[in-house]
Amino acid sequence: MDDEARPPGGVDANGTARNRNAHGTRWGRRTPYGMRRDSPRRDEWRAGVVDPHGTTYAALDLGTNNCRLLIARPTATGFRVIDAFSRIIRLGEGIAASRRISETAITRAVEALLVCRDKMRARGVVRARLIATEACRAAENGTEFRARVAKEAGLELEIIDSATEARLAATGCTELFDPAASGVILFDIGGGSSELVRLNRTDEALASGRRGPPEPDIVGWASLPVGVVTLAERYGGKAVSREIYDAMVDEVAGFVEKFAADHRGLAGFHMLGTSGTVTTIAGVHLRLRRYDRRRVDGCWLADEEVTRVVEELLAMSFEERAANACIGADRADLVLAGCAILDAIRRSFSCPRLRVADRGLREGMLVEMMREDGAWDGAER
Repeated sequence: MDDEARPPGGVDANGTARNRNAHGTRWGRRTPYGMRRDSPRRDEWRAGVVDPHGTTYAALDLGTNNCRLLIARPTATGFRVIDAFSRIIRLGEGIAASRRISETAITRAVEALLVCRDKMRARGVVRARLIATEACRAAENGTEFRARVAKEAGLELEIIDSATEARLAATGCTELFDPAASGVILFDIGGGSSELVRLNRTDEALASGRRGPPEPDIVGWASLPVGVVTLAERYGGKAVSREIYDAMVDEVAGFVEKFAADHRGLAGFHMLGTSGTVTTIAGVHLRLRRYDRRRVDGCWLADEEVTRVVEELLAMSFEERAANACIGADRADLVLAGCAILDAIRRSFSCPRLRVADRGLREGMLVEMMREDGAWDGAER
């Protein structure tokens, strides 16, 4: 970051630059992207020295397939998104074979991250979390990639483990739990891995009277070593016969069954999916002429409706999938791999209802940062 863009502040005894807000309050150590990583003290929120509603937060998720950013500010009951960015970058392309992030994938990622950096600067973000997931966990050159991102984009990426990924996905989706259900099986179908989480209902959190999204009650979780990119690369994603599709389902089912064996007897549960796979299925089911998050996020699909859409996608050619407004050319070779992962999950968990979430890791990061800062402390419902 150049000197003109640096936020005000001095240096501490160790020579580390520190930020200060307009009131002169110290906000924490300045990271290379010019934003604080730690929080204001909660007494500063309560005293009004720092206004939680005026603080701008950012959450960036650099996945195996996508680079996604949300910028938001707290509200009385949650947060309001003021800017967003999403681009397919296929960071994990070829990693399963080479164990390395390719030069072309790095170039695509850095270009997308530069857009994210500029958006965060333009919006005055002062609190951010920037995570990378399975591609960086699996790649032998993940550390070198992070160093290059820090040098070229001025952003410090945090490579999170699969347990953190599962927790963040659950945190971002709690508002979509059906309060009448006894619990939830949440799944997040990613590019390089897929997460499964069993959660209890959130009655206690909802009844507490505190504002802000409820905290998830996680009973168990598992990370499956398969995602849409890795599966499509192994089996092929353009011409997918019934035999190829069934082979994908069988492979993934072996991983799912290990988790399902510990979580039997789930009467009264519903499924909750957060991924491009389920939002695509919902968009196709709704016959959307163009993708509309407002209609997709939170919608319910019956088991037979999911089956009908999967069969429809299997019957399409690659060109027909690419021409569908809810799929597009960038996802046309991945969507059936995602359906196979979903069908493997459905084979083990025969829940009659599936709720679709167009939210997840980024929303989870925003909720956790705002909760840590006490943005909703003291407020009653």
